[in-house]
Amino acid sequence: MNNTALITGASKRIGKAIAEYLAESGWNVIIHFNSSEKPAKQLVETLSVKFRTQKFGAVRANLSNVNEVTGLITKVISEFGEFDLLVNSASVFNPGYLKETSNNLFNAQFDVNLKAPFFLMRDFANYCKQGNIINFVDTRITTNKSNFTAYSLSKKALWELTKMASLEFAPKIRVNAIAPGVTLPPADKDKNYLAELAKNIPMKKPGGTDPILKSINYILENNHLTGQLLFADGGENLGNND
Repeated sequence: MNNTALITGASKRIGKAIAEYLAESGWNVIIHFNSSEKPAKQLVETLSVKFRTQKFGAVRANLSNVNEVTGLITKVISEFGEFDLLVNSASVFNPGYLKETSNNLFNAQFDVNLKAPFFLMRDFANYCKQGNIINFVDTRITTNKSNFTAYSLSKKALWELTKMASLEFAPKIRVNAIAPGVTLPPADKDKNYLAELAKNIPMKKPGGTDPILKSINYILENNHLTGQLLFADGGENLGNND
């Protein structure tokens, strides 16, 4: 029997790479999206053609709307049945120093990056009762740089939530986190932008999605691992050796 995963924000970028990787590994995959309906459905179609013995589907929810968040797990179960893996990969990433952070900016970062994973994890534990949860934090959680204050705080809190949930949900559910670093360029930037950023990290090169996918595989294969954080960041969390 194939395992089934729900991946938030899976219609593009890192979420899409995770969906494709899990499909290659034999998983059924449910693609969550909000506004990216067309790419989500295209991905479902592509995977369905490529992996004919597996099941794929798409489900919409606005993760900044708590009512839609708290209905998502039951909606997925009603359409696809119980599932084994929740990947909280969707996030919003907006700049703002502490003194510049408005109420709206603060709420936008926390609603999607912390509140949504919180209630999805709660409902996964209550309705699915066993399996794995993987949360995506950020290598920024190791610093106190405030140029993305609300974003960084939301990710720091998500890491603390990961540890709390791993303790409460064990042994039926394992909960772990991955912290990417220089991975993919923003939509309005190219590879040169990443290359410049990567000059400041120990490995001196962007990682792409491969370290993230290998981290997911390690978490899923190691059935004694819970409450842990894997840095897929080329050593960026260590700081600069200057």
